[in-house]
Amino acid sequence: MAPHSLMTATVSLLARSFSVLSHTSSAARCTGVFSAYVNPVKYLTSQTNGPPKRPLNGYMRYVMQQKPVETRQNPAEIKSVEIIRKIAQQWRMMSPEQKQPFQEASLQAREEFKVVFQRYQAQLTPAQLQQQAMEKRQRLAKRKAIRKKRELTSLGKPKRPRSPFNIFMSEHFEEARGATTPAKMKSLLEDWRNLFSHQKQVYTQLAEDDKIRYKNEMKSWEDHMVEIGREDLIREQTLSNKKMPGAKTPVVKKEAKSGKAVKKVPAAPKSKATSKTTKSKAGKTLLKGSTKKK
Repeated sequence: MAPHSLMTATVSLLARSFSVLSHTSSAARCTGVFSAYVNPVKYLTSQTNGPPKRPLNGYMRYVMQQKPVETRQNPAEIKSVEIIRKIAQQWRMMSPEQKQPFQEASLQAREEFKVVFQRYQAQLTPAQLQQQAMEKRQRLAKRKAIRKKRELTSLGKPKRPRSPFNIFMSEHFEEARGATTPAKMKSLLEDWRNLFSHQKQVYTQLAEDDKIRYKNEMKSWEDHMVEIGREDLIREQTLSNKKMPGAKTPVVKKEAKSGKAVKKVPAAPKSKATSKTTKSKAGKTLLKGSTKKK
């Protein structure tokens, strides 16, 4: 009986130990999840030679902390986009008190960034400052162009007409030679150059038809933009060709050759002395003519 009781006691002891271990592991997971809310990691990165990077906001800090946790807990088949979507849903469901540590860490990092950025700006030369300003203007212009392109796409602006080579490339891209896109483009360009003129004429005619399509669609689209009050999106050429209602164009006489406007200059009044001299000269010429006839 003693060995049997000893065996049962051993089994019960092992069961208790396994239960304790399972509780401690679950508690560790819970503390790991709550640590993401209480102790957010500070993400303030900077380059060695370049300018310091701007700190992340509260939401991005939460994403950077929760992404490894969600990746470990979810299977490998789930895409990272789905994980980010799940983290975003968690952020929306969080209370302001749960978001507060991340927001406070972001504000603190912004203050530190201001100090570091001022220190970085102080050590730059005038040429470097000028280069930095030019790069900033280029970035802003690029962002503005991207925003405008997105706006035009959302408003349904027609696509530009395709060239004959673009039509040829779109038709034969799948069966083109090469494993990568640049290799396929190179092979298609070689094939296009080796085509005969009558073979290229087919794609030239398709391109001409596409130009007509673009012209008609642009006309209707620009008319619609005028109706909704977005004349700023209309092409300048179209605006110059259209006669806006109520606008009077001034009529200016121009020369045929130079194209410059000719102003009529009033004739200067003649003085009495000049009129007398002209009369006397006219009388002398008449006398000379009468004497010669005689």
